[in-house]
Amino acid sequence: MKDLSPKKEDLDPIEIASIDEIRALQLDRLKWSLRHAYDNVPMYKKRFDEAGVHPDDLQTLADLAKFPFTYKNDLRDNYPFGLFAVPREQIIRLHASSGTTGKPTVVGYTANDISNWADLVARSLRAAGLRKGDMIHNAYGYGLFTGGLGAHYGIERLGATVVPMSGGQTEKQVGLITDFKPTGIMVTPSYMLNILEQYHKVGMDPRESSLQVGVFGAEPWTDAMRREVEEAFDMHAVDIYGLSEIMGPGVANECVETKDGPVIWEDHFLPEIIDPATGEVLPDGEMGELVFTTLTKEGLPMVRYRTRDLTRLLPGTARSMRRMEKITGRSDDMIILRGVNVFPSQVEEQVMATGGLAPHYQIELYKAGRMDAMRVFVEALPTMTDELSKTAAARMLTKRIKDIVGVSTEIVVGNPGDVERSQGKAKRVVDNRDKE
Repeated sequence: MKDLSPKKEDLDPIEIASIDEIRALQLDRLKWSLRHAYDNVPMYKKRFDEAGVHPDDLQTLADLAKFPFTYKNDLRDNYPFGLFAVPREQIIRLHASSGTTGKPTVVGYTANDISNWADLVARSLRAAGLRKGDMIHNAYGYGLFTGGLGAHYGIERLGATVVPMSGGQTEKQVGLITDFKPTGIMVTPSYMLNILEQYHKVGMDPRESSLQVGVFGAEPWTDAMRREVEEAFDMHAVDIYGLSEIMGPGVANECVETKDGPVIWEDHFLPEIIDPATGEVLPDGEMGELVFTTLTKEGLPMVRYRTRDLTRLLPGTARSMRRMEKITGRSDDMIILRGVNVFPSQVEEQVMATGGLAPHYQIELYKAGRMDAMRVFVEALPTMTDELSKTAAARMLTKRIKDIVGVSTEIVVGNPGDVERSQGKAKRVVDNRDKE
């Protein structure tokens, strides 16, 4: 893989500023953001008043712990525009979640918000090793999902050429990558596996592609999957992190020279780690739930938003700002199976480590009598054609999950293509317990 480490002149000055400078900027911006939310969003005024706190009470960054949390349901309860801090006429773009579990969560951006977002995605792409003049294939979904347009505007702000492909049409994706020869690709990691599969299907060597950098986000993925993709394409695979409530893609990004967890762009977002059960703020280095407060958002300020993502904060390495450990699970994705906490990413690691199996999988939860049970559907590689080898792989994966994750599972090894493919975010868990 090519060395894509940036030069010092490629960076924004704040990326390598002193910790004292960063903390002073955060405090100044946090005071503004709390006041902006309190003065312009009725829910925040009511909630601050009920908690007995006022924006003027914030004298240090640690004082933020006195303020109440914001939850995803707050966006649904104030649907569609009740949390906007500016008149609706000043909102120049709306995005929204799919709303599969209720009303969609709607987010809005002022012109300044959109500009900041583009700047931060461009900064993220520079951190990933991409530069002005590169061509970037954008396979994130366009529309109400923040991924496609968030990436698109950042690519253009970088000064790169964007290929606005969106998701789906995998055969066409490979054709355009082959013909246009982009340097980078932005896509969900699970869909990148579909693209890899298409390369093999048409008999092309992915290592001969032009791709040097893959910027993967929108779903948790493991270092095992990173190694799989990097080896298959001979390219760098880096993690981009974001969520629509806070901004979209570009809240944090890994640096290509270290690949040691996404750097949080702390000049715009203040992170905390809390105990998900008690809400207590935990010190850097301890595992817990990630909480964000926006520092510059005009349209939709968020105060102590609980992301449900589980991680820990780590000191800066390639940049002065803190890193977050790679997200491998969410508190609301956690499966509790007969008293054992299981995350899909733990199962994925064992699938990737079992010889003869493709990196596609899906977990089914069901009832076995009165007990909860788990079944994992996986696929044999095309080279594994005999049933004895499939049985051996199933036995090995069963043992690995039992030994390392701590639960007993049924493993079903199917043929290539048997596991449902995603056109964007993968659906890793199907819960059929209530259907039996």
